[in-house]
Amino acid sequence: MDSKIVIIPTYNEKENIEKIIRAVFGLEGNYSILVIEDGSPDGTAAIVKQLQDEFPDRLFMIERKGKLGLGTAYITGFKWSIEHKFDYIFEMDADFSHNPEDLPRLYSACREGADLAIGSRYCNGISVINWPIGRVIMSYYASVYVRTVLGMKVFDTTAGFKCYRRRVLETIDLDKVRMKGYGFQIEMKYSTYKLGFNIQEVPIIFVDRKEGTSKMSSGIFGEAFWGVMKLKMRKIRPKQA
Repeated sequence: MDSKIVIIPTYNEKENIEKIIRAVFGLEGNYSILVIEDGSPDGTAAIVKQLQDEFPDRLFMIERKGKLGLGTAYITGFKWSIEHKFDYIFEMDADFSHNPEDLPRLYSACREGADLAIGSRYCNGISVINWPIGRVIMSYYASVYVRTVLGMKVFDTTAGFKCYRRRVLETIDLDKVRMKGYGFQIEMKYSTYKLGFNIQEVPIIFVDRKEGTSKMSSGIFGEAFWGVMKLKMRKIRPKQA
């Protein structure tokens, strides 16, 4: 059976973390979870440790000292997942904005030929619930901007709900990924695209978090805006063996 791991970065997610872990483990298909915990002061790590007693072979956690950025959290998780030879590696938020029940759909897309499956809010119109209209417009047109500048045929360029085949992450030189916030999501998709891998978008409905607080900021968008310009100028080369 294929081995599958879901990487979930956390910072102050005590309201959501147990529920999201149980939701993933309630799916068929034997998913494992790796939590990347950035020193949450609210006790998120303690909740995960308790659950590790219940799921000792499926629930893993890496604790880091302080908020080090979304991109570095995922790269830490990618390297760990490659080292432990997982076949399919997922990214997912802790706050239920990504529905765990969509994980099998992303997995199926990769099993059927995609190297990267993206849970897409924008490939079938706009599928976002509970966001202010200004944020929807900003996010949608950010993806239009990225698609135009980079020439990448992906509708949801900032999506953070994804499934990679391991070989994609083994090919990308993770030590050269530069962007830290939501620009990281753009850079990873662009690297995947430029290295010739097959990308497929799977339509999802994105629902804004009900509990906890959003980590979005204007600085995150600023990094993505200028980072895309720099990304266009870069040569993307595979990792050297």
